[in-house]
Amino acid sequence: MNDKDTYRMHTKVIQIGDRKIGGGNPIAIQSMTNTKTEDVKATVEQILRLERAGCEIIRCTVPTLEAAAAIREIKKQIHIPLVADIHFDYRMALAAIENGADKIRINPGNIGNPERVKAVVDAAKERNIPIRVGVNSGSLEKPLVEKYGGVTAEGIVESALDKVHMIEDLGYDNLVISIKSSDVLMCVKAHELLAGRTVYPLHVGITESGTVNSGNIKSAIGLSLILSQGIGDTIRVSLTGDPVEEIKSAKLILRTLGLRKGGIEVVSCPTCGRTQINLIDLATKVEKMVEDYPLDIKVAVMGCVVNGPGEAKEADLGVAGGIGEGLLIKHGEIVKKLPEDQLLPALKEELDHWS
Repeated sequence: MNDKDTYRMHTKVIQIGDRKIGGGNPIAIQSMTNTKTEDVKATVEQILRLERAGCEIIRCTVPTLEAAAAIREIKKQIHIPLVADIHFDYRMALAAIENGADKIRINPGNIGNPERVKAVVDAAKERNIPIRVGVNSGSLEKPLVEKYGGVTAEGIVESALDKVHMIEDLGYDNLVISIKSSDVLMCVKAHELLAGRTVYPLHVGITESGTVNSGNIKSAIGLSLILSQGIGDTIRVSLTGDPVEEIKSAKLILRTLGLRKGGIEVVSCPTCGRTQINLIDLATKVEKMVEDYPLDIKVAVMGCVVNGPGEAKEADLGVAGGIGEGLLIKHGEIVKKLPEDQLLPALKEELDHWS
C-alpha cells in the first residue's frame, strides 16, 4: 500500500465503551495491567496511572470468576474502556461479559468446542460487545505449521481468518483482529497480508518484545513498518516492566510517524568532548518535567553554549549548558544567560507561561 491511509481509512468502525476505532478514527493506545485483577484496589490504582500517562483502552486478564466479578467494581472507578483477556475457559468470557467488560479478547481455537464458542458469541451479541480475535505465532495450530513448513506469516493470517469466519458464521461481525509474533519481520509481513483480506480494524503489537530497552527497539521498528503503510487502528507496545512505559513509547512512536499531535517532544544532543555540563542528568530531568504539559512543541537540551543555539533553532524552547552556566533559548535566539542550577527552573517557568 502506497497511500498511508488506504487501509486505516476504510476499516469497519468498532465501538469499545465510549471509544471508536477503525474507519479513520485516531489510532488508540492500549496497555494491559500486570496486577492481579482480583485485587481491585491495586488494579484501579495502576489503571488510573495509565490513564494519566495517556492510555485510552485497558486490558485485564480474567483467569478466575473472582477476577471476572472484579471487573464490575474496577469499571466504577476508571474512565477508559476495559477489555477482558480470556484464555481457554469460555466461562470466564461469559462472566466478564456479565460483569460489564467493554470488549473481550479470545482465541476461539483454545476456547473449546463450537458450542462453547457459540455461547460466548451469543453473549457478546446480546450486549453488542466487540470481540477481539487474537492469534499468536506461538500458539499456531499444528496443521497450519505442517502446511506451511513451520510458523509463517501466511499460517498466522490463515489461522486468524479461520477464527473470524467461525464467528461470522455464527452471525456476528463486531470484531477486531490481532495477529502477533515476537519475530518482527514475520509480524510485519502478516499484517501486510491480512490488511488486503479483511475490513476489520487491526490491533497491532509485537508480542513478547522484551524489556524496556530491547522491547522498545523491536516495537518501534515493527510498529513503524506496519503503521507507516496505513495498517493498524489501535496499538499496544508490549514491554516487560511498568506498563506506563508502554504508553510513553506508544505516544512517541505515533508522534514520530506524524500520526498523533500533542505532547512535548524533547530533543537532545548525544554529548561529545565539548560538553561542559551534566547533559545526561539535565536531559533526563527535562523529559520527566515535560510529561505533564499538554503542549505541542519541541524542547531542545544541548550540552554546548557554542553550537547549542544553532542546533536548537528548530525547537520552540531550549537550554544549552556551559561551565557552571547555561543559556535559555527561544526559536534559536538566546534570551537569557543563567547559572547552571537555574536552567531547569527557568525552562519550567517558560513552559508554565506557554501553557
